[in-house]
Amino acid sequence: MEQDHLSTTFAALADPTRRAILARLADGEASVSALAAPFQMSLPAVTKHLKVLERAGLITRGRQAQWRPCKLDAQPLRAAADWMAHYRPFWEASLERLDDYLTTLQTKEQDHDQP
Repeated sequence: MEQDHLSTTFAALADPTRRAILARLADGEASVSALAAPFQMSLPAVTKHLKVLERAGLITRGRQAQWRPCKLDAQPLRAAADWMAHYRPFWEASLERLDDYLTTLQTKEQDHDQP
């Protein structure tokens, strides 16, 4: 069974190394060796992370002579953000209820502390 694009995007984003690679690519194209530099892992291990990102459509890899630049493709991130935005009203309502509850507790505490 083929995974949907949203699941593939979230699976790729689940790893902190891959998120760090995407953060670096947000600044512009980079070679595989430049992307691997901050990590204490082998180049093949970084390449595996890049393949996951590429399958998710989050990066593209080009070829310019011997240089293989990687580039961020943010479109799948937009789809994930749009999906999460659907739940924003729920989060905001939950935070508003929490704020109301904390205000009630503070008021009760202040009433209790007054002589």
